[in-house]
Amino acid sequence: MQSAATIYRLRSPIAVRALNRFGAMLNGKVSRRILPEELIETAKRRANLNDFGDGDFREPLGRLLESCWRDARLNVIGNIALRSDILRILRNRLLLQRDRSLQPEIAQHQIRAPLFVVGLPRTGTTFLHTLLSADPANRAPLTWEVMEPSPPTNAEKQRRIRRASQNLACLEWMAPNFRKLHPIGAELPQECVSLMSPSFLSDQFDTMYNVPGYRKWFLQQGLRPAYEFHRRFLQHLQERENGRRWILKAPTHMFGLPALLAIYPDALFLQTHRAPLEAITSVSSLITILRRVFSDAADPVEIGTEAIRYWSTTLTKFIGERDRLAPERIFDLSYVELRRDPIGAIRRIYKHFGWVLSPRAENRMREILAKQPRDLQGFHRYEAAQFGLRPEHEQEFFADYCERFSVGSPGSTRHVQLTSALHQSRFVRDGLG
Repeated sequence: MQSAATIYRLRSPIAVRALNRFGAMLNGKVSRRILPEELIETAKRRANLNDFGDGDFREPLGRLLESCWRDARLNVIGNIALRSDILRILRNRLLLQRDRSLQPEIAQHQIRAPLFVVGLPRTGTTFLHTLLSADPANRAPLTWEVMEPSPPTNAEKQRRIRRASQNLACLEWMAPNFRKLHPIGAELPQECVSLMSPSFLSDQFDTMYNVPGYRKWFLQQGLRPAYEFHRRFLQHLQERENGRRWILKAPTHMFGLPALLAIYPDALFLQTHRAPLEAITSVSSLITILRRVFSDAADPVEIGTEAIRYWSTTLTKFIGERDRLAPERIFDLSYVELRRDPIGAIRRIYKHFGWVLSPRAENRMREILAKQPRDLQGFHRYEAAQFGLRPEHEQEFFADYCERFSVGSPGSTRHVQLTSALHQSRFVRDGLG
């Protein structure tokens, strides 16, 4: 039986820690600021292209790099990862623009009534996204095509999948067992926040790196440019494979609902619900484990404090704005129900939106369920106190939400009786992301 993963037990391999220690000793001699123009010119040279397309991305990129330099305290691996990731994003932006110039029809693709799976992080959104994507009538962005979207055809598809797998293998080497906390794979559905990254207006970077300067600036920006690029990216993927319903997922969409609806006025929404303190503690644990790959100074209490404030503000904002939508455009699903009866939950979703769940789709979903590791349940363990979180925080930050959707953690004022059996141990345990 596997030992449970905690923020203390999941450490990088000895070789990675040694590299970072060596880099720390040399930091004063070799560390230098990464400038936006340096990366922009490198990306142009490598791609042999110059046109990044419409939309200003230079200020957001500059803000991100400045905050990484001042705030993130990146180690050697972190600096390598930051540079590599930004060069990949810039190169993809150049290639997407080239493809659109060569194939103007890409810009004509219509994205009709996409479904956005939203909710607090760690409320089953990833698991639900994976199940819904198993239906041949649905389509989600896949990791390999998000990492390498050009060309918008199946040319060199297997080679691109192999390259994506190699990149993910590097992450798994640096953060052993991360895959067991959050599923990763070249051919698995990908959170669509990555489709916004070429605008450099994305909380993807805030998850990986401690960038409070960038975060403060980001939270004051209008996100329409990010969603415009999100649509451009989807149109590109749709050129490769058209004719199916888009199933998209990212908790951060709750923060940008007005901008999202400006781009996708007919969007549908599926919101998952879980006791907020459980969800915030779980995502704080995940972020701590991820940030520790890139920095030796990740502070769990700071991460927990950031998380509860950001997500309580985001959730309150979203709840107010979603009430303007027609009821048939949004469906609410309990995390407990999803864990207890996944197929039953899927049937309710399909009935609400008037979709047909074919026998083939249901069988494919059942195959995914059958492949879930038996010992995955309980692999991820954590305590709220490790992140400076206390039971009373749930009422302080989420009282209205808990009352409206009848969710809450044991120990808080309100909680769902059905969840109590899931929390008998000293640690909270996670099975679904």
